[in-house]
Amino acid sequence: MKIADLLVEMLYNAGVRRIYAVTGDSLNPVNDAVRRDGRLEWIHVRHEEAGAYAASMEAELNGIGCCMGSSGPGHVHLINGLYDANRSGNPVIAIASTVTTDKLGLSNFQETNVTKLFDDCSKYCFMANTPIQAAHGFQTAIQHAVQEKGVGVIGLPGDIASAEVKGDLIATKNFIFNTKVVPCDRDLDELADVLNRHEKVMLFCGHGCKDAQEEVRLLSQKLKAPMGYSYRGKIFFDKEDNSYAVGMNGLLGNKSGFEAMHKAEVMVMLGTDFPYSEFLPDKNVIIQIDIDAARIGRRAKVDYGYLGSIKDTLQMLLPKIQEKTQDDFLKKMRAGYQKEQKDYESYVYSKSENEKIHPEYVAAVINELADDDAIFTVDTGMSAVWAARYLKGKRDRYLTGSFNHGSMANAMPMALGAGLSQPDRQVIALCGDGGISMLLGDMMTISQYEVPVKLVIFENKTLGMVKLEMQVAGFPDWQTDLKNPDFKAVAEAMGIKAWDVKDSVNVPVALKEAFLYKGPALVTIHTDPDALAMPPRVKFDQLEGFARAMGKLMINGRSAEVVDKAKSNLKYLKELF
Repeated sequence: MKIADLLVEMLYNAGVRRIYAVTGDSLNPVNDAVRRDGRLEWIHVRHEEAGAYAASMEAELNGIGCCMGSSGPGHVHLINGLYDANRSGNPVIAIASTVTTDKLGLSNFQETNVTKLFDDCSKYCFMANTPIQAAHGFQTAIQHAVQEKGVGVIGLPGDIASAEVKGDLIATKNFIFNTKVVPCDRDLDELADVLNRHEKVMLFCGHGCKDAQEEVRLLSQKLKAPMGYSYRGKIFFDKEDNSYAVGMNGLLGNKSGFEAMHKAEVMVMLGTDFPYSEFLPDKNVIIQIDIDAARIGRRAKVDYGYLGSIKDTLQMLLPKIQEKTQDDFLKKMRAGYQKEQKDYESYVYSKSENEKIHPEYVAAVINELADDDAIFTVDTGMSAVWAARYLKGKRDRYLTGSFNHGSMANAMPMALGAGLSQPDRQVIALCGDGGISMLLGDMMTISQYEVPVKLVIFENKTLGMVKLEMQVAGFPDWQTDLKNPDFKAVAEAMGIKAWDVKDSVNVPVALKEAFLYKGPALVTIHTDPDALAMPPRVKFDQLEGFARAMGKLMINGRSAEVVDKAKSNLKYLKELF
């Protein structure tokens, strides 16, 4: 047995079933070990960044993922996807193979300093310089990744991967990490007392509530508490049958979600590391419960902080909660939320017959046609806006994106990982044309492995979110336009069934056909680039900045193109009113 064989054994024992990688030189001993062992699937991606995203998605859905990169440029390409995985709390094992040990530290061809390179995007990073170090490093990386919810990186020189295992280096079996973490009885009594003494309580739920959906619902029911949620928590609670939901808070949130949080006497943060502290209240009592103590109090002024998993903690807490009888606060917050949802719905379908296709309408149709247990991945930018507004949770839907790292180009490779790790579920990626263009080559990976994901491209020929940000900040939008290939032709050249939609009437037809198609499919929908990303209300300072930008264009513009751009943006300004 060689060290590479030991690695394969340990990865399998830890639950890894696929490796996303581009093989080469120093990584070839591991590639050969995977081939000879036969239990792990090697997914040959076109770009290592796509492999890191796919491994991260597999970890998010199945508990652990693995990606690898060969010397220098190969493993450097992993970094963006690993940053995303680490910030999302996804246990990923990353193997960064490198030059042989006798070449390290001498500025050799394709040499990098692995520990410096990956230190900031991992929970554990170690360079193995001997076979024994490699063996212990593999196990420690797995333990850190799973227990601390993040990335474990091992730098593996090619000669160490090829070295023979000597002595009793046995691959650890039965990695067990399931533990019950709850506050002590005294703290639970204190928590119950605070909740029982206040009438207006609001719950704000994050991704940490994924396995505690029923417990959260029961707590809302007992407290008559409106239930808001972060983007990562949305899909678990934004459901038609949830009579406590009041929407999201934050940049893409709902007015009702914001108001419920600020008008409550007590806000309870459940399993969320919500980053937009400017949206959080500072005058009411804040309670935070989280499995990670480092998150407690780092976003808001927390009065009561408790370490514990949400499911276990609420199961212990619920018997101590006295059921409230007054529900005036809940009814008022719900009324605002329901009105907002009706406004969104009427806006969507009033635009459905427009000559230009509105992306809100596309997202609403996707929501109607998708399976009740579909997995959605969304690109950062406008695609994330439409998903936040119009994708709803149903029986067992799941929604994710680069919500913590905020990277472009994530939706397609995440869909690759989701499709391979959850082959019995429908996987739909909402892609921007800017995002899909970045890693376009890995559509070929989807084709090669016949992963039946559905890629929906919102083609507006611009970096839409960046354009809006520039306008709001008072800058003329510049260098945000895109010249795209014919995505349908590209997909068909790669062996992927494709549709191209330019009329609203064809949107439901094309999406339905694509979703029913048995293999990988791509639908390009040409959407209106001037579609509003924000509700039809803006702050005065935002409006002032926007108007200032338009003034610059009108005053400084000398070409017809610039004047046309200004007129288009002035039309947008009128729509805001």
